[in-house]
Amino acid sequence: MGTSLTILGIESSCDDTAAAVLRVEDGLPSILSSVVHGQAELHEAYGGVVPEIAARAHAEKLDICVKKALTQANVTLSALDAVAVTAGPGLIGGVLSGVMCAKGITVATGLPLIGVNHLAGHALTPRLTDLIAYPYLMLLVSGGHCQFLIVHGCEEFTRLGGTIDDAPGEAFDKTARLLGLPQPGGPHVEQEAKQGDPTRFRFPRPLLDRPGCDMSFSGLKTALLRARDTLIAAQGGLTRRDRADLCAGFQAAVADVLAEKTRRALGVYLAEAPPMPMFAVAGGVAANSAIRASLETVCAAEGAGFVAPPLALCTDNAAMIAYAGAELFAAGHRDDLTLAARPRWPLDRSSPALIGGGKKGAKA
Repeated sequence: MGTSLTILGIESSCDDTAAAVLRVEDGLPSILSSVVHGQAELHEAYGGVVPEIAARAHAEKLDICVKKALTQANVTLSALDAVAVTAGPGLIGGVLSGVMCAKGITVATGLPLIGVNHLAGHALTPRLTDLIAYPYLMLLVSGGHCQFLIVHGCEEFTRLGGTIDDAPGEAFDKTARLLGLPQPGGPHVEQEAKQGDPTRFRFPRPLLDRPGCDMSFSGLKTALLRARDTLIAAQGGLTRRDRADLCAGFQAAVADVLAEKTRRALGVYLAEAPPMPMFAVAGGVAANSAIRASLETVCAAEGAGFVAPPLALCTDNAAMIAYAGAELFAAGHRDDLTLAARPRWPLDRSSPALIGGGKKGAKA
C-alpha cells in the first residue's frame, strides 16, 4: 500500500448500521474511529431480523453514523482518499441503503468508490488486527455463512468447504428461540451453556462420517427440538437445569464439528506448504469462547498459528470494510455509479454454490 491512505468504511448488510475511518501508513493500519448502531430493540418482538424494518433504520442512521465516525476520527471528507462500502451479500434493502449513501458521498466529493464483499471484510480482518501474511486458512462463521477459505489475496479465495444448510450462527439463533432465550441467540446460549452439563444430551455430530470439509447444522437443531419436546412431555416444562444442559450439549456438538472440520481443512492447506502457516477465525460465532478454545487446540496439534480478532471486530463493523477497501484500492480496484447492491456474492466464484442458486446467483 501507499505511504498514507485514509478510507471511510460503510456497513449495512444486516441489522448493524456502521461507519469507520481507517488509516494505513507505511503498510500499518490503524482504526481512527468505529461507530456501530445496533437494531436489536427494533427486532426484539419478532424473534429475528425483519428486513423492511432493518432497511428503514439503516436509511435513518447512515448519515448520522458517517458524521460521528468522521468527528471521532477528527478528519473531514476532504482528508479522505476513498469511500468503501459493503455492496453485498446481505439483506438487499440494507445493502442498497449503504451503497446509495456511499454513492452520494462520492458524487458530492469526487472521491473514489470501492464496493466491498462483506465476507471479504471478515476474511481480511486478521490482516487488519494481526498483519498475518498470505496465504492463510480462514474459518468464516458470520450470520448465515460458514466456510473454510484459503485466503491468497484480497480478491483471491479458495473455498475448501462450508455449510450445506444452516450456518452455526443461524443454528444458535434457532436454538435460543426454541429455549425461550433472547436474540441474538449466540451469546445467550453460550452463557447458559457455562452452567450446563455438555454430556447429559448426546447430540449428533453431522457429516463427521463423511470425508471433506462441508458441514451441516440443521439436523443438530432438530435433535435439540426433539430433546426439548421429550422433556416437556415428560415433566410439563423445562427447568433451568434442563435449559442449561441443552445449551451445553448443543454448543459442544457445534464445537466438535468445527474442530474436526478445521483439522481436515488444515490438512489440505498445510499440504500446500505455506511459508508461515496460520489459521484465522472471524465472524460472530468466533466470539464464542468454547469454540475458540477447541479451534486453538486443533491448531496447536497441527502446527499452525492461531488468530482470532477481538470481539468488536468479529461482529459486523465498518472498520473491516474500510480495511478491505484499502487493500482493494492499493490493488487498483475502483467502482463507479453502476455499482450494484448484491444479495448474493460468493467469495470463491469458481466453486459451485453451497447454498441456493436461482436468479440472484449463489449465496455462498
